[in-house]
Amino acid sequence: QLQFVESGGGLVQPGGSLRLSCAASDFNVDNYAIGWFRQAPGKEPEGVSCISSSDGSTYYADSVKGRFTISSDNAKNTVYLQMNSLKPEDTAVYYCAADLTAAGGCLPHEYEYWGQGTQVTVSS
Repeated sequence: QLQFVESGGGLVQPGGSLRLSCAASDFNVDNYAIGWFRQAPGKEPEGVSCISSSDGSTYYADSVKGRFTISSDNAKNTVYLQMNSLKPEDTAVYYCAADLTAAGGCLPHEYEYWGQGTQVTVSS
């Protein structure tokens, strides 16, 4: 079981920003596809943004394009999700996940290893 920890969630007003971190402790993030997923109450998990291990290509859900940015700091073995212009509909538990062979579609069922999640609440 891979070990990594998400952090950076919290309560923010609409239009605000948060940066989520996914810190890996026992594997190299550049060897794995890393994805950020979210699940709101009563909804299915959805892929927010993913980064490929093969070529560093990125995927963004249409709902977050232009607002969210995924990045990887291999020196810190950490993947980030910068979230700007947050909206109430971004409220969810955000999970970091990793997989050796996930394709580029950022689909939850393709990811084997999951973190514990961090709550993001966008509300005035």
